[in-house]
Amino acid sequence: VQLQASGGGLVQAGGSLRLSCAASGHNLSRYIMAWFRQAPGKEREFVAGIRWSGGMTAHADSVKGRFTISRDNAKKTLYLQMNSLKPEDTAVYYCAADPAGGLIWYGVNKYDFWGQGTLVTVSS
Repeated sequence: VQLQASGGGLVQAGGSLRLSCAASGHNLSRYIMAWFRQAPGKEREFVAGIRWSGGMTAHADSVKGRFTISRDNAKKTLYLQMNSLKPEDTAVYYCAADPAGGLIWYGVNKYDFWGQGTLVTVSS
């Protein structure tokens, strides 16, 4: 599967952005899809995940209540709605896909396919 992330940009603290990740090439029905982020000098970390077939999502504690992951099956697009953004949310955001399905894993090694990343910068 190929993933193309978009929607990043510069926003003031307290603002909102919506990231998109267009998927192509495979039937996603068994997939787990996720967003990760990597800030300068830090390791890549899990942000949110979703079972593509529906019924299960997960969000990291640091974004719970502010970010929401969703998907549009018809458009084969994954979204991350980010509200109440904070300077510490500044990072390159990546979408990722785990074809094995099952649980929503937080570890980067569980995901086989990655998008190219989109930069989110939150100014104070």
